[in-house]
Amino acid sequence: MTPKAFTVAMLRPLARLAQLGEPVRRAWAHARLATRLHAPLDASTTVLGPVAVEGTGEVQLGSRLLLYPGVLFETQGPGAIEIGDRTVISRGVHLVAYVHITIGPDTMIGEYASVRDANHRFRTTQPIRDAGHRAAPIVIGANVWIGRGAIVLPGVHIGDRAVIGANAAVTHDVPAGAVVGGVPAHPLHRGLRPAAAGQ
Repeated sequence: MTPKAFTVAMLRPLARLAQLGEPVRRAWAHARLATRLHAPLDASTTVLGPVAVEGTGEVQLGSRLLLYPGVLFETQGPGAIEIGDRTVISRGVHLVAYVHITIGPDTMIGEYASVRDANHRFRTTQPIRDAGHRAAPIVIGANVWIGRGAIVLPGVHIGDRAVIGANAAVTHDVPAGAVVGGVPAHPLHRGLRPAAAGQ
């Protein structure tokens, strides 16, 4: 047996052992997240790895969510986050609420996207870190797709079935069914047409 074949043969049992450990890791990540939230965490939610919760823990998650490792939920002061059923939040997504963030069901948020309902004040004589924040609620509708690296800024409302392109900066409201991209985000084409009545 060659050294390479020997190494592969030795690693196969370890790979099988790692696969057996995956359900344990997911159960641990689910339990760890549940201890940080004020609202109950539904057993149907899949947590693929560590999820960070900073601040007050005012996060309400629906059922059958899929949460990837590296997600951050942060709530400060009266801020709260509400996420609807069957939503997918990919690796490295940051959701930060000083007032309120609402995300509808069946929405998908791509890797490293950021949804923040507050910005630092900076036109004051104080250092930026001491100047406080300006905040406005964010509402993201149902069945929305937010691409990798996009950012959604304070006060934005995104309608149902809208698509936000990768790396877009969403500074204004996005109508239902619209497809937007760019910095700042602007319409790319008319988007999806609503289904005819009875379909």
